[in-house]
Amino acid sequence: MSATDVTGTFTPPTPTQPDRRPRVRPGDAPDTADRVFRGFAVGSGIAVLAIMGMVGLFLGFRALLALRSAGWSFLTTEAWEPDSHNFGIKAVLFGTVLIGLTAILIAVPFALATALFISEYAPRRLQRTFVLLVDLMAAVPSVVYGLWGAFFLQGNLTGLSRWLSTYLSWIPPLSVTIADPNDPLATATTYTSSTFIAGVVVAMMITPIASSVMREAFIQAPPGEREGAFALGATKWGMIRAVVLPYGRGGIIGGTMLGLGRALGETIAVYMIISPVFTMKWHILQNGGISVSALIALRWGSASDFGLSALFAAGLALFVMTLAVNFVASSIVARSRSGAGAEG
Repeated sequence: MSATDVTGTFTPPTPTQPDRRPRVRPGDAPDTADRVFRGFAVGSGIAVLAIMGMVGLFLGFRALLALRSAGWSFLTTEAWEPDSHNFGIKAVLFGTVLIGLTAILIAVPFALATALFISEYAPRRLQRTFVLLVDLMAAVPSVVYGLWGAFFLQGNLTGLSRWLSTYLSWIPPLSVTIADPNDPLATATTYTSSTFIAGVVVAMMITPIASSVMREAFIQAPPGEREGAFALGATKWGMIRAVVLPYGRGGIIGGTMLGLGRALGETIAVYMIISPVFTMKWHILQNGGISVSALIALRWGSASDFGLSALFAAGLALFVMTLAVNFVASSIVARSRSGAGAEG
């Protein structure tokens, strides 16, 4: 704009000089700490992938002898007699999945209820105590759970197993084919060393892990949305159902899948409880079952060189199955990350 002074003299406007200073954007000139952290993060990620790849290559190399001998029958054979070249993981993988699903069906409701109680209902002064107790449960060694399950839980669960087989036998996995559940003189060993008991023990092991993941997701629910739900007249449970659970959906899925991965690979507790049977059995309440990890622990000490290769092949199958579960879990969590359902 032009300007005129008091004498009436016209003064031309002063041109505005453009700001030629370089604009600094975040990340243009990282300092030393940022570069170190970035390098450490990238290096750690590459190292994890490299270690995982080396584990897979090692298992594949050691399993090559058995896989060449068995071929595709390795996936379709139920028997496990490697020295007779009659072996496969059909029954073993089936038992592994059955134990894992049994554990998840038992653990998830307890983990979800525990996480909601700690994050929403427990008094503030006691929340930290409950968190520590749950974390201590996750730190208990597997062998302790195995001893507890074998010498205490197994004898006390036979009554529950008999009751389930009596009144819920119309559900195929809960039926018993080797004994009459209505016979009061039927031996209790029918219901011991079963997939159900192993699943209960594994469920107790994975419950604190899943609960911790869910609890951290629930705690992050936005306070503003909580207060908004209450302002609209929602009850406590109504607020949890409308705000906390949708926001923590990713944590629920992630905790469940993390627990499933732990259940599929659990070794010593299942080994101490289960009675190995190399047949596909849907009936989880009756004696007998097997898993990949229990098979390896059971046959490792007495296996021949070819038998060791067969065990490595079984371990490779478990490795691939666990990776598949984790990849599926990652994709599901990415689509339903915490907070996605509470937005808008």
